[in-house]
Amino acid sequence: MAQPHHFIRMKQCKLLYGRVPKAANSSIKAALCRLLSERPPKGTKTTSDKFWQHETNNETELITLRKARKYRRSHFSFSFVRNPFDRLIAAYNNKVVEIEEPPLPMQHMGIHHDMSFESFLDVLIDTPIHRYDVHVLPQSHLLCLGRQVIPKFVGRVEQIDEHWSILRDILLRQGIDVMESLPQKNVRRSEKSGLQMYFHNDALIDKALRLYGDDVNLFYNDTSIDNLINNAPLPHITPLQSRSLKLTSWLRNYVFNR
Repeated sequence: MAQPHHFIRMKQCKLLYGRVPKAANSSIKAALCRLLSERPPKGTKTTSDKFWQHETNNETELITLRKARKYRRSHFSFSFVRNPFDRLIAAYNNKVVEIEEPPLPMQHMGIHHDMSFESFLDVLIDTPIHRYDVHVLPQSHLLCLGRQVIPKFVGRVEQIDEHWSILRDILLRQGIDVMESLPQKNVRRSEKSGLQMYFHNDALIDKALRLYGDDVNLFYNDTSIDNLINNAPLPHITPLQSRSLKLTSWLRNYVFNR
């Protein structure tokens, strides 16, 4: 299977953005549009792959994780991640509950409109990772290659104001002037008060951890599972800035080898 093109490369800025759906992805892309030499015409769908690959006057391209690693020395790379439990519920509500027809990759997985959350989890568990829709791919799968986290900077959506400010300072030192604050794009109802109603027993939590355990271990290992499910405030830590990072045997054996 060909590797998906999850990274946006901005050629003139020498900037790489690792896209994680349901993790402020639309807002970040809107901010990156401001770095283009020509603003897109009003009404342009700047969230689409087609835009970033074909409609930016050759200033950008979509590249694979493997290719992003090759550019790592010459480009600054960043991404943002989200509480895996919260991201999973956002994908379920947005793609299964709120719309009549889930995206085709989800339909091919056996996911259908208004199925129960537990049935949704069971389909994910039974589906090989190479058949996953991008909205439910583990964040570690989107951002890691072998034992390495590819983006040099990984912020968290739950602390996005603070972490975006840190990122902006880093980019300013490299002559890249991004927006001071992110625009609000695709902001839906907050799932913050509703995670417990989905993860109401240990069996459901265990199923989610079977799928997204390494997202927790890599990006949220400074807090407890209970805090993540309760969407409690996170510790004020600096974003992950990584050159290489060992992944657990679960990720190597269960995700990358599926």
